[in-house]
Amino acid sequence: MSISDHDYLKKILLAPVYDVAVASELVTMSSLSQQLGNTVFLKREDQQPVKSFKLRGAYNRLCMLDQAQLDAGVIAASAGNHAQGLAYGAKKRGVKATIVMPETTPDIKVDAVRRFGGELVEVVQYGTNFDMASGKAKELAAAHGYTFIPPFDDPDVIAGQGTVARELLEQNPNLDVLFIAVGGGGLAAGIAVYLKQLKPDIRIVAVESEESACFAAAKAAGKPVPLPSVGIFADGVAVKVMGEETFRLCNQFVDEIMTVSNDEICGAIKDIFDDTRVIAEPAGALSVAAIRKYVKQHNLKGKQLGGILCGANINFHTLRYVSERCELAEQKEAVFAARLPERPGAFKGFCEALGGKNITEFNYRYGHEQEAHVFVGVKLKGGQQEYGQLSTALGDKGFSCVDLSDNELAKLHVRHMVGGRPPAILNETVFAFEFPEYPGALLNFLNTLGELWNITLFHYRNHGAAKGLVLAGFDIPPASREAFNQHLDALNYTCKDVTDDPAYQFFLAGN
Repeated sequence: MSISDHDYLKKILLAPVYDVAVASELVTMSSLSQQLGNTVFLKREDQQPVKSFKLRGAYNRLCMLDQAQLDAGVIAASAGNHAQGLAYGAKKRGVKATIVMPETTPDIKVDAVRRFGGELVEVVQYGTNFDMASGKAKELAAAHGYTFIPPFDDPDVIAGQGTVARELLEQNPNLDVLFIAVGGGGLAAGIAVYLKQLKPDIRIVAVESEESACFAAAKAAGKPVPLPSVGIFADGVAVKVMGEETFRLCNQFVDEIMTVSNDEICGAIKDIFDDTRVIAEPAGALSVAAIRKYVKQHNLKGKQLGGILCGANINFHTLRYVSERCELAEQKEAVFAARLPERPGAFKGFCEALGGKNITEFNYRYGHEQEAHVFVGVKLKGGQQEYGQLSTALGDKGFSCVDLSDNELAKLHVRHMVGGRPPAILNETVFAFEFPEYPGALLNFLNTLGELWNITLFHYRNHGAAKGLVLAGFDIPPASREAFNQHLDALNYTCKDVTDDPAYQFFLAGN
């Protein structure tokens, strides 16, 4: 069901969402503004009781039900923020709610729904994906007379999300460009239909994940069409098909669509943390990822740019992935493969050829008598141009390199899998070292040990701590072990012989 643009204005202005929601702050991202040469504002929807804007739409829809519908109860399908918003709103209104969640939903989200809803909310886990859960919810609604509360494609839900725009216009009426994350489109539709009627000169940019660009697909087809698949990293926008009403409004009022990659999203999560000390969920960081990308593409200066931190319900274990990828997104790190001659001193020569650049990662396992293949990460200050200069310099000194900074397989899997058992019998002894994290620590190590004994294994990854943890193996004939120990004492780094460790013996030791 569609309603007029004017009626949407009335619905948004009269929406009773502040029974449960707060007027979230619009904060200036000082650090990012300075970096980009524009003033960047962030609408903090993480400040809602359920850490997401979804509470607004779910509660507004509840408030539009008649008493008979409220008495019969409501139902929804969701794997995340809509479920939590409806549970919170149902408890506030004293309405019985059933929420169907996929069986694969993390326990932390299921527990949050139960906590927000209390005794009034029943969680039913069904199926392995959202579509299966949604089908089950509609089946239960028909069987029991429940009212189905959709996550985005409903005028009352859209109007509830549109209250974000009402606050935005009061907080800063001078925004030049506003970036809004799009999944099903409820937030973008509600904001756009409000802002474009009251401030038609504002430019509205819809932002999608590259892995779930359902608005772009709908725009190309002229109507909502299902995507063949969606990525799950930005799960808050992982929607296969956009809503009919949300597409109608977004198609009419949104000026532009852009997509961002997972790496760019990770970089934006870091940007938000640096400025606010808040950890956004991936979907919540889409708008900031787009701002950085848009400014670069259009060479903007001196503009007022707005983004919406639309959610902060991140799975804690996702942070490991975010940390790995954000430096690559900002081109502050490059990862590449290199070929080195297999001889004592080659690793030291390679590090010297890097010209003093900080090494962020080094993975190597002895594999061939003539040539070593290594996986390397280096810190950059000048982006890809700097890497190009580095690659040329390494090539001039006889080291062949292959850039892997944009290679998804390398970044996601291969960097953790460089290893295996050596093909030849070695007198290998393996040590766990603690390196002080300062320039020259690695070269000091190599000057002391790396030219006299062949390094057979090396793994290091910078984790931002005062000391780096390094695993290193050496080919040490028994007759030279005493000399090696003397050099080890001269190095004076904390170390431990881990040759007998079962993890090394099981996966890496020679037969």
